[in-house]
Amino acid sequence: MNPAKISHTMMRRHLMLMNRVIYPTKAPSFLSNKVHYRPYFRFLRKPREYEITPSPFSSSFCSSSSASATATSLSKVGFVGWYLGMIKSWPILTKSVTCALIYTAADLSSQTIVRESSEPYDFIRTLRMAGYGMIILGPSLHFWFNFVSKLFPRRDLFSTLKKMVMGQALYGPTMTVVFFSSNARLQGETGSEIIARLKRDLLPTLLSGVMYWPVCDFITFRFIPVHLQPLVSNSFSYLWTIYMTYMASLEKAHTAS
Repeated sequence: MNPAKISHTMMRRHLMLMNRVIYPTKAPSFLSNKVHYRPYFRFLRKPREYEITPSPFSSSFCSSSSASATATSLSKVGFVGWYLGMIKSWPILTKSVTCALIYTAADLSSQTIVRESSEPYDFIRTLRMAGYGMIILGPSLHFWFNFVSKLFPRRDLFSTLKKMVMGQALYGPTMTVVFFSSNARLQGETGSEIIARLKRDLLPTLLSGVMYWPVCDFITFRFIPVHLQPLVSNSFSYLWTIYMTYMASLEKAHTAS
């Protein structure tokens, strides 16, 4: 065989081999479908779900965030939030102290109105008024409003009117008698003098109360929650207490000899 022809044939085979290595032949279509078959269904599979457990750092961060948010809200509420918390924790004591403070302020205001500029304040009288608010009126308001709210739990117009009538017919007159009698007794008046004072001062005081308290009671019973009703009633009673302390400070009534 011709050596040139042999070398030419070997060179062609070598070039063909090199082309196969560098440019491989494309696989048949059915093989390519097989290759892409499994990844296609892997894509359609439901992804695996992982449960994420919070780390101690994240839980402490959440708790500190909630605590700071609570502190911020409480700081915004301020005195009102503190007072509502005291009413919830110590309802009778809180309402009694509130009543004593209002009676103290009302008595000092009453003395400021009627006294001469040269006269000193009667702090013994103010102490009597504060004691009445602390020991008698404050607890009685708590139990009275709770009793009325249980008796007539609704706050509609008809229930409100019934509460007002009960207050004007029962609670108001009773507490007025107790106020005049206890204050007179602490001033050293005898039983007959107390009765004479009641005959003189009770009816005018009740008539004045009828002109003042129905509007206050309507607002209190109609719109105010029961745990705040003593506070609202005490707020209304500031002006009324100025009048009451003035009536209680009048001279002794003359007894029939």
